[in-house]
Amino acid sequence: MSAAPTRFRDLRATKYDFVDSVLVRCPRCERIAHVERRPDPDGQSTSGMFGARRLVCRACGYARTWQGRSVMFSGSSAAPARDPYFRAPLWLQTGTRHGRLWAYNLEQLDYLGRFVGAPLRERAPWYDTGQKMTYVARLPAWIKSAKNRDKVLRAIDRLRVSVTAG
Repeated sequence: MSAAPTRFRDLRATKYDFVDSVLVRCPRCERIAHVERRPDPDGQSTSGMFGARRLVCRACGYARTWQGRSVMFSGSSAAPARDPYFRAPLWLQTGTRHGRLWAYNLEQLDYLGRFVGAPLRERAPWYDTGQKMTYVARLPAWIKSAKNRDKVLRAIDRLRVSVTAG
């Protein structure tokens, strides 16, 4: 008897669910830096997309604070992806023959890897209330295609290794 196929169930995550922590390329030294929510003065973490953010590079000490009122998400899969707050290039991105693969953080990269690696993929039920166009539903067709599965999984592995090497 063969093992049960790996199954992926869409958890209705959107790209907004992954922006609390973003790995970026430091504007000063080009090494890995981190953008995260900045806690309020009373010690509470700010809520929502428009709470204050802080970019910190542990390699060179670069630090900036964002307290803006607008964010800009990357639109094209051909252009390099950038974080929505400081517009710094994302650390977790790589070009493939079909297009650019990117993720904000390791959590999103793992979610993408589970989706791509699963031969059995279940969508969120459309008749339920809530978000209809999830992160998985908005992925380009070349990422969803089974014929590109090995290439996409290799790219995901390269990105995961770049975090430890960076």
